[in-house]
Amino acid sequence: MGDPTRKAALFDALARTGKALSNGKRLELLDLLAQGERSVDALAKAAGLGLTTASSHLQALKQAGLVATRREGVRIHYRLAGDDVAALYALLQQVARTHQAAAEHARTHYLGPDDTDHLTREELLARVKSGTATVIDVRPAEEYAAGHIPGALSIPLDQLEARLAELPADAEVVAYCRGTNCVLSHDAVRLLATRGRRAARLVDGMLEWRLNDLPVEAGAA
Repeated sequence: MGDPTRKAALFDALARTGKALSNGKRLELLDLLAQGERSVDALAKAAGLGLTTASSHLQALKQAGLVATRREGVRIHYRLAGDDVAALYALLQQVARTHQAAAEHARTHYLGPDDTDHLTREELLARVKSGTATVIDVRPAEEYAAGHIPGALSIPLDQLEARLAELPADAEVVAYCRGTNCVLSHDAVRLLATRGRRAARLVDGMLEWRLNDLPVEAGAA
């Protein structure tokens, strides 16, 4: 029989990871960091947080070993501590949607009606190989630069309408964004459809693409 005190200490240590994940804003910060390294001020702005609040949440994630940092002058940059953290975040989303009705309801309410065509990763790769689709990355440009699907064009959602002329009129357009809970690709496909373009979205996004060891390129457009 093991020592009950030591056993309790073990489970308390494991629980610290769960505690770090038990805040919606911290999960949103992990979602952003799954796209690539960012400074504290960039994370605060993207998550709609004040700098002090963002720093506090990031410190909680760091204390749990979920994120790592590097210093560049006076700036602190955060990144996920490993691919296993990205996989944990992806699995958490899947478990919540499967076993908690409220999570699936909230997702549907956020993303909107299921009114857009979508492709699996395999279908997207086949279309790219055959040259029948133009792939667009509708995330912010800095996320595209941190890593994107090879051959994808960087057209952030807020620029899409003004840049429609850059897209071939006779090809299907496939949009993707951060992951399965990212609304940007849904909105991009809806916009393209209203402009008479054939369009679909990747069923998930860059998080799942990376976790499946598919090719990724880095660098600005």
